[in-house]
Amino acid sequence: MTNDSFTYRYDARLAHDIEKKWQGYWADNNVFAAPNPVGDLKEPNAELLNKPKRFVQDMFPYPSGAGLHVGHPLGYISTDVFARYSRHNGFNVLHTLGYDAFGLPAEQYAIQTGTHPRETTEKNTHNMERQLGQLGLGHDKRRAIRTIDTDYYRWTQWIFLTIYNSYFDEDEEKAKPISELEKKLASRTDMTPEQKADYVDSKRLVYRTKSLVNWCPGLGTVLANEEVTADGRSERGNFPVFRKELSQWMMRITAYGDRLIDDLALLDWPEKVKSMQRNWIGRSTGAEVDFTIRCDAGAGEAGDLSGNDEVVSVYTTRPDTLFGATYMVLSPEHPLVDKLMDAEGDTPYEASTNPQWTLGKQTPAEAVDAYRLSIAAKSDLERQENKEKTGVYLGVKAVNPLSGAEVPVFISDYVLMGYGTGAIMAVPAHDTRDYEFATVFGLPIVPVLDGGNIEEEAFTEDGPHINSDFLNGLNKEDGIAAAIERLEENGTGRAKKQFKLRDWLFARQRYWGEPFPIVYDDEGRAHALPEDMLPVELPDVEDYKPVTADPNDRNSEPHPPLAKATDWVNVTIDLGDGPKHYTRDTNVMPQWAGSSWYQLRYIDPTNSERFVDIENERYWTGPQPDLYGPQDPGGVDLYVGGVEHAVLHLLYARFWHKVLFDLGFVSSKEPYRKLFNQGYIQAYAYTDKRGVYVPAAEVEEKDGKFFYQGEEVNQEYGKMGKSLKNAVSPDQVCEDFGADTLRLYEMAMGPLDMSRPWATKDVIGSHRFLQRLWRLAVNEETGEPVFTDDELTADDEKLLHRTIAGVRDDYEHLRINTVVAKLIELTNHLTKHYPGGAPRAALEPLTIMVSPIAPHIAEELWSRLGHSGGITYAPFPTFDESLLVDASVELPVQVNGKVRAHITVAVEASRTDVLAAAKEAAASQLTGKTVVKEIVVPGRLVNLVVK
Repeated sequence: MTNDSFTYRYDARLAHDIEKKWQGYWADNNVFAAPNPVGDLKEPNAELLNKPKRFVQDMFPYPSGAGLHVGHPLGYISTDVFARYSRHNGFNVLHTLGYDAFGLPAEQYAIQTGTHPRETTEKNTHNMERQLGQLGLGHDKRRAIRTIDTDYYRWTQWIFLTIYNSYFDEDEEKAKPISELEKKLASRTDMTPEQKADYVDSKRLVYRTKSLVNWCPGLGTVLANEEVTADGRSERGNFPVFRKELSQWMMRITAYGDRLIDDLALLDWPEKVKSMQRNWIGRSTGAEVDFTIRCDAGAGEAGDLSGNDEVVSVYTTRPDTLFGATYMVLSPEHPLVDKLMDAEGDTPYEASTNPQWTLGKQTPAEAVDAYRLSIAAKSDLERQENKEKTGVYLGVKAVNPLSGAEVPVFISDYVLMGYGTGAIMAVPAHDTRDYEFATVFGLPIVPVLDGGNIEEEAFTEDGPHINSDFLNGLNKEDGIAAAIERLEENGTGRAKKQFKLRDWLFARQRYWGEPFPIVYDDEGRAHALPEDMLPVELPDVEDYKPVTADPNDRNSEPHPPLAKATDWVNVTIDLGDGPKHYTRDTNVMPQWAGSSWYQLRYIDPTNSERFVDIENERYWTGPQPDLYGPQDPGGVDLYVGGVEHAVLHLLYARFWHKVLFDLGFVSSKEPYRKLFNQGYIQAYAYTDKRGVYVPAAEVEEKDGKFFYQGEEVNQEYGKMGKSLKNAVSPDQVCEDFGADTLRLYEMAMGPLDMSRPWATKDVIGSHRFLQRLWRLAVNEETGEPVFTDDELTADDEKLLHRTIAGVRDDYEHLRINTVVAKLIELTNHLTKHYPGGAPRAALEPLTIMVSPIAPHIAEELWSRLGHSGGITYAPFPTFDESLLVDASVELPVQVNGKVRAHITVAVEASRTDVLAAAKEAAASQLTGKTVVKEIVVPGRLVNLVVK
């Protein structure tokens, strides 16, 4: 308010002045600068190195052009609260924020407008910094990084090369330098230099291979699975997407499958996230089984195999059901399919072939080509979940390695090349999808487990083995063991561990990403650039758009934007054997690259000699067995972010970190010791009769109905965001109430790990609490102090110490909403009992307890209480345990279940004393009656049953 009588009232105007004042103080005095043990960041605040440490981190934000809505700061405020609380408790706290600034949105904007992605990203970053800056977040800004800065992605490229120049030693189950493998091969005389180089390349943790990707000719780029809709079209542009084999960079994350699962037990993570990672990795044990496909149409009976026959391996967790395998299915993309079609595909189907198994009057090769075309636009998800089973018989049969029976070989889209070996043995009696396929194609369904009714559906439970020769009568475990033993004896199979996890496709046909530090010689062999040639910087290009093709031309080839920078692509450099011509890789790394190691650069952001000094890394993220136990893997002390990153980002970061650990570059086994997933802020959204979202801010309510521009709309509830047009800007809330009010409201809305509804009308409640707090210390009319030096009453002391104890525990466990509730209770008590101003003895600890949540007003009150140097490192108040226990307790006295009186007795009073006091208090209700039962519930009640 501007009225002179309220000059010192805590309103938005005064809040803005206070916030500006203290944010300036924090910046001028490097209040949040966390010192490192070694290097450039040892000062200021070096004395904090004698304190325990805490590393608190938010998940890497992307600087969106849309700016922030009030849902975005939820996690950032919560980590700031925890970091500030930790500083009050004597910790050296590393808390900063950078930007994951490469990515598709800026590139899309560049394509539309011709604006360089860097310009767009810079603008968005500055806006986000402005929006977050007004919230008073206690970040060490010296440590802020951006993935697009060359002194950052230089080290991203260095880590890529480090992984590229490593292999996984299966005996020791760890990464080792590729140079060790090269030394082992050096004395081999039975291999040419080219063969040695090929062998080394095949073992690298980063390798090139042909892999199936989502190719979108209409966009001219490969898409991630997340960018493809369920009906096989691009999210952007709605173009057809085809499965296409391309030579791509891959990272051998599957080598770490066991460790990625087993080490989850070491982490303080939500069990939900651990379960999601276990399921994604999908470890299973079973057998790899070899089926021999008879390629010679004139071959004799089973066992009389032609030298042209092919062996295809399948992975199964149930080798004990092999006697029920009545057909085989290959993925339509399986490389053996083309080989079979080259050899046998023009041989017409035999007259006896079931017409259901073919696509009309075609040769197998024609049928396969037609089938592949028909499924080319289907996504993996659609193929797996489609109930309508389709396929083509390849015109060949395979030999079952246990029964010796010949079984027909099909292709079908429900088998994916990216899972297992891309081939399955089909046991229709005991697998639902196989059962559906067999029913459609009229294939035999042979039960090999006793139970169920296979006339109606597959029996997918367990039972004794039947129709299985030497396995008959065995249970599941014994049957699996016996089947594997026989397969190994016959040389047709072996025990095998398998992962659902696939190797990491590590290339994108885009512009705005990290360039690969790789060049190719004229023979096409890849060469890693030496460290002194890093960074490989992105060139400027005039056109950021990939070359597009006919959207329906699945045979078109990618032509990335970087390919247009011919002067950059073609280079003459000396890699140790003289200047030669090379070409650069025109793909870029995926956006996951920069976010897979950023916590390490936060530790040592100015280091030009290495990506992180291991002494600094050991200090901030090294194992702490004395604090966390002997199995502590190390890592960031608290990592906060949304559960949507539970799998990919966290899995990729763990993989990179484990490789760096194996090679001795870091001391911690894991990047993130403790993970916390915050919920979302939700809000009402509105759709018109077309189902299109309309701006929520422009919707009017009349008589219980909702209208947009005069048309009635439907109200729904969902996550706040641009897509639902229900975003509320933090700028407006800060303008209307101040940043401390926004911080307080978001923390008070509910448990941090739960989603919660936003209601702008309720923000005023948080603002009023801060006004009551202000009035406990400051006269609103004069600005003079009103606090006193009065002693606290016994009740005041008890409530204060109980508040301190509860608030401490709540802060430590991120129950920040209940912290707010306890602070409101204490403030209301003081307001009621001290309307003219609170005693300093209560106000000082209250101000410190408020400080992590509402730091600006707390700083101002702390200063007005006569303290200098700011409140940030003021010791958090402690409590007297004796004041947490009541000396007496009030109990209701019931007579025949109805409360007739109340008594106050000592907490430790005996049952006899409690009953005596109860009978005396209820004497008028007992006159002339007999007590037939006496019930005492300690600390709760007394019930006297009378007649």
